[in-house]
Amino acid sequence: MGNRLSQIATRTGDNGTTGLGNNERVSKDSSRVRAMGDVDELNSHLGVLLCEPMPETVRALLVEVQHQLFNLGGELSIPGFELLKGEAVVALDEALANFNAELPKLQEFILPAGTRAASLAHVCRTVARRAEREVVALGNAEALNDAPRQYLNRLSDLMFVLARVLNRMDGGDDVYWKSERLKNQTEA
Repeated sequence: MGNRLSQIATRTGDNGTTGLGNNERVSKDSSRVRAMGDVDELNSHLGVLLCEPMPETVRALLVEVQHQLFNLGGELSIPGFELLKGEAVVALDEALANFNAELPKLQEFILPAGTRAASLAHVCRTVARRAEREVVALGNAEALNDAPRQYLNRLSDLMFVLARVLNRMDGGDDVYWKSERLKNQTEA
């Protein structure tokens, strides 16, 4: 892995480039750097979510996700490197199955709302989707391992499920969309 930073303000990026983990310099608007930035933003949003009260099982899972996102970012920062393992994707699949099994079946679309923690989980979900789109775009231009794309796809699903879990933490519920179509069907 690249050198650890001991100096933050190096001014080497003043020309619009940044260094990758393999010491290659690339434009700050490259697909790789955008993907790395979206993963970093997602990890930061998870840090804010972790400031909220939540069940310890959810907290432990999200802390592990933060570590895996750091691995994902490290993998993205070094072309051809593998750091995020397939086991991390399997762990998300298992968490999804476990937490979703506790929830009632969805009958309606839900809004990204409810408790503050649930709303933050929805923000994480949408940032995960954006990060996934950037990783897909990068993968269309360069060879990438499958795990980063799969991990972000599963993580966005997991964040949706966890938002529902967090809305129910103190006896709450999801906030359901008031669909005009459904309203008209029930009035007919």
